[in-house]
Amino acid sequence: MKKLYKQISVRGINWFLVLLSILLVLTLCSCGAQTPVNYVFDDLGRLVAINGTPQRIISLAPSNTEILFALGLGDKVVGVTNWCNYPPEALNKTKVGDYAMPDIEKIAALNPDLILAGYGNPIEVVYTLAGLGLTVFGIKTTDLNDLLNDIRRIGEITDKEQEAAALTSEMASNIKAVTDVTSQLEERPRVFYMLWYDPLWTAGSETFIHELIEKGGGVNICQNLTGYPIIELEYVLACDPEIIITSVWCYDWALNATELESTTARQTNRVFTCNDDLVQRPGPRLVKGLEWFAYFIHPEVFEEPED
Repeated sequence: MKKLYKQISVRGINWFLVLLSILLVLTLCSCGAQTPVNYVFDDLGRLVAINGTPQRIISLAPSNTEILFALGLGDKVVGVTNWCNYPPEALNKTKVGDYAMPDIEKIAALNPDLILAGYGNPIEVVYTLAGLGLTVFGIKTTDLNDLLNDIRRIGEITDKEQEAAALTSEMASNIKAVTDVTSQLEERPRVFYMLWYDPLWTAGSETFIHELIEKGGGVNICQNLTGYPIIELEYVLACDPEIIITSVWCYDWALNATELESTTARQTNRVFTCNDDLVQRPGPRLVKGLEWFAYFIHPEVFEEPED
């Protein structure tokens, strides 16, 4: 009887070990099949979990849309804002509203696995979308170095690291081509950038527009101000800009307004404008905006950029 009990016990243990081994193998296989999670801090200081490689991306800023397409992710973009007009293919994507007030329900209905928030998106929108269980990655670009880093990070979370490296390398090379020249120039004209004229709205330090002026070989007359302040006309007149660069919407006013007639810029016919999207969107084309600024400020050493 004891011998029989011993045989049964040994057999039972053997079967138990076999079953345990099978369960272990199945568990390991299941773990191996799970989607890898990439934890990354965004520019808002939030730790964001990126589940695998995103396949359905929504862009909440025109600059982000341009970055996504430049990285070859256009086919994975399922939604963009009403302002996302470049590249032309972006016009065919589903619109999710204004980037300041996007349509939350429409965004959720598109079932995105990555929402790329950015410049101009209210923080409340980010937290509302995240509160719905959606993956939101925030980008906040203030200068060219930020831009290059953000492109690399977008490449990292979308499995486009090589494309991001190639793009940022080309951009850095083009930036250097400008700064290698402007860093050697002694003359640095006073520059006023005008976003709007009523009231006068400009770009101070800690903005990428300010950096375009500085790297383009000029001195921003509003460098002692930060962000995008509204200023008085008297301030501009006291600084007497030698060059005025404007958005396309206020170019005619800057060119003809009697209020600016006494400035050196007007007296010497140095009032300029270019495509707003090149200088007001922190995307890959911002480098082209730098080339335009360098040409406006130092036409004696820079040729007019190609479109």
